[in-house]
Amino acid sequence: MAMAAASAGGEPVEPQSLKKLSLKSLRRSLDLFAPTHSLPFAPDAESKRIRVSCKVNAEYGAVKNLPTDQGRAQGKGAAAPSNALALLGTQDTKDAPREGTSNAIIPAPLMLPKAPESAVPGKNTTVLSIPGSSDRFSTSALMERLPSRWPKPVWHAPWKNYRVISGHLGWVRSIAFDPGNEWFCTGSADRTIKIWDLASGMLKLTLTGHIEQVRGLAVSQRHTYLFSAGDDKQVKCWDLEQNKVIRSYHGHLSGVYCLALHPTIDVLLTGGRDSVCRVWDIRTKAHVSALTGHDNTVCSVFARPTDPQVVTGSHDTTIKFWDLVAGKTMCTLTHHKKSVRAMALHPKEKSFASASADNIKKWSLPKGEFLHNMLSQQKTIFSKNRLLSSLDHWRVKHVYMPFLMIIVDQGL
Repeated sequence: MAMAAASAGGEPVEPQSLKKLSLKSLRRSLDLFAPTHSLPFAPDAESKRIRVSCKVNAEYGAVKNLPTDQGRAQGKGAAAPSNALALLGTQDTKDAPREGTSNAIIPAPLMLPKAPESAVPGKNTTVLSIPGSSDRFSTSALMERLPSRWPKPVWHAPWKNYRVISGHLGWVRSIAFDPGNEWFCTGSADRTIKIWDLASGMLKLTLTGHIEQVRGLAVSQRHTYLFSAGDDKQVKCWDLEQNKVIRSYHGHLSGVYCLALHPTIDVLLTGGRDSVCRVWDIRTKAHVSALTGHDNTVCSVFARPTDPQVVTGSHDTTIKFWDLVAGKTMCTLTHHKKSVRAMALHPKEKSFASASADNIKKWSLPKGEFLHNMLSQQKTIFSKNRLLSSLDHWRVKHVYMPFLMIIVDQGL
């Protein structure tokens, strides 16, 4: 009203900018709310009572409302129920509670497991009540911890360099041995496969046919066949009696990194950069099935006569067990933190080892239970073939036992 009267009288009125109006509104807000802003809220007795009641029920709900006659009957010397847990006491026998006390034996909840029957002689055994909802009192806390048993390998004389075989013009990417231990073959980045005499180390034969580096080799135990795979997406079957390719398996969309033969049936397994493990019939060249599930390159594979018949390792840090008949995943192991580059089946035990840049892990078969780590904090990148050892500051390419033939290249 005052502003309207002033404008009617002819006196000039200063226009108020948006900034001044904002500052004025801010000052009014501070005048209204600033005195009580730092004061705490008034305590609410009802909410405090509810919080305390919830905490008491959560912590002591299992032993809050015990019957009175139960404690008296047990104090007179009654036997403990069969569902109780026994905890080994740390006090001496002279400080043990006497008979007739109400705190000597307290029943445990029905959901908890039984304690071991044998007790340590010379120590006091007390039965305590343990709420099943609390994580602080678990079964592992009641069990006596035993020191872990680390497997001790059989001692042997230090390994020595027996022979150095040279002849390839590129990196040696794969190696396979004859089942009769008479010769072995190597695949290289120079696109050739060379067959060497095992006793003398002399070159016997050179096979050419791949147009990219050869990444995988496998020798059949029941036929005179040699299988090879490489970055040219090709999987070839060589007849060693004729020394030529007799079959080619087409189907991979990218480079093939690994291959393996089934020990009992005529089936070939191949894995590559297309994240698929493919199953082939050796005789008919037919594509039997494709094992899909990995998210990255399948770089290692081996086969067993019983389930799991196929085990694959991938750059997605996982190991998968496959049902060969159904073509589905049976189990997935996710313990590794980096790419699983190599796997090796134990020749005697029902176990296998997997190698990654973070560690070498040992697993049991057929369930895939983790056993232990074999090397910790090692800085080595393992290749896709044989694995049993590592060298510091060297990149291990292939390891073969029992000759321990290691083919390495320098640097990481």
